Amino acid sequence: MQSTPNLDQFIPEPLTKLTYQGFQEGKKIFSFVHKSVSDRLTNTVVPEQASKSQPLSPEVLEKLQVKLKALEEKDWQDAQQGVYPSSLLFDNSWSDFFRYYPEVWLDLVKIWQRIQKKEYQSFDAAIDKVGYPDYYLQNFHHQTDGYLSDMSANLYDLQVEILFSGAADAMRRRILVPLKQGLEAFSDIPPQKLRVLDVACGTGRTLRMLRGALPKASLFGTDLSPAYLRKANQLLSEISSELPQLVQANAEKLPYLDNYFHGLSSVFLFHELPGVARQNVINEAFRVLQPGGVLIICDSMQAIDSPDFQVMMNNFPAIFHEPYYRDYTRDNLEERLKTAGFTNIKLENHFVSKYWTAYKPQA
Repeated sequence: MQSTPNLDQFIPEPLTKLTYQGFQEGKKIFSFVHKSVSDRLTNTVVPEQASKSQPLSPEVLEKLQVKLKALEEKDWQDAQQGVYPSSLLFDNSWSDFFRYYPEVWLDLVKIWQRIQKKEYQSFDAAIDKVGYPDYYLQNFHHQTDGYLSDMSANLYDLQVEILFSGAADAMRRRILVPLKQGLEAFSDIPPQKLRVLDVACGTGRTLRMLRGALPKASLFGTDLSPAYLRKANQLLSEISSELPQLVQANAEKLPYLDNYFHGLSSVFLFHELPGVARQNVINEAFRVLQPGGVLIICDSMQAIDSPDFQVMMNNFPAIFHEPYYRDYTRDNLEERLKTAGFTNIKLENHFVSKYWTAYKPQA
């Protein structure tokens, strides 16, 4: 069963919007309080951490609030236009929240210890690190065991929602309009035969959104982390529909035939890749897409898009362990897409995220 009931069935539209706005405001307040307390504690325990970042000006903070409100309004309007059911606006794993939120605080102690020791590639001895690319063996976001433990997978979605002030899912859902528009090129194919792949699917949050928007499509997901795939399987099993096919795989070498998928998405992956790997992933996306197929990439804003937010972009890799982020903010993904062969490339920005929509030319 779904984590959240379909409110469209029993709440009038105006009340549903008020409920959504209240839900988002609650997440923002919760995130603000959490970050304020955790930052104070971190700066007390690890004083040098405070000097790594610069405060944001009131003008920048106001612009962020305007962008966040615009994101929420777009999220609501897309649901009202039938891109996805309104129930997705409220999709939240409350059982995971109550079970794992205390662990977020307990994990903070381990993070402090690693920051003090400057340990950025620290993993439990029981974790098998064989077979992973070197760039992947990092404590991204200072996460304990990086992406290779079950606890990391259990905490990830909650940590990301706090980081983005409750807007992570709303940013993920911005891929759904261009994806559905791109799939219209295959309108002669029965919905059940449409194949859509989410690359670096992590815990399956994006796949949950895809299932809401594409209830009959055949969904696939790949990720390097077996722990995150286990979590994805758990969360996706809550939905009363066909399970996506999940495979452990490196996005630089996808285990699929040429010209296999009609659509492909990738969310929050590219800023955690070195430049060569970014190009390899894009090349693989081109290979496995059918002619006419669509690729949607969602990731962080870049320096060229939002110079007003440059201080914030500088702060992010300084506060968190993000070794490839600075290079990503200066990278030209549009050129990389063209190099791979993609055409009709379109760019969008929502809140602090950026989106690329690209097509594989018809044969």
